[in-house]
Amino acid sequence: MIGHVLTNSNQNEKTTYTTDSAKEKPLRSIVKSISWRLIGTLDTILISWLITGELALAFSIGSVELVTKMVLYFFHERIWNNIKWGK
Repeated sequence: MIGHVLTNSNQNEKTTYTTDSAKEKPLRSIVKSISWRLIGTLDTILISWLITGELALAFSIGSVELVTKMVLYFFHERIWNNIKWGK
């Protein structure tokens, strides 16, 4: 199963932009961005708090990181969705 997913070994499955975009819509990328960033931001806040010892500073770092990395991830996903390599 994992080998099939990693290598896309089913040769009968041909993807085009139209079929791929139907599978991975921008809204899905947004939801994935939000869920992943919540996990990542909690991690950043915890690490920042452990390093600085200041909870307010840790939340400040986490809030900036939350927004910037969510935007970067969304565009990263959309760009990779258009690359046919490895599909």
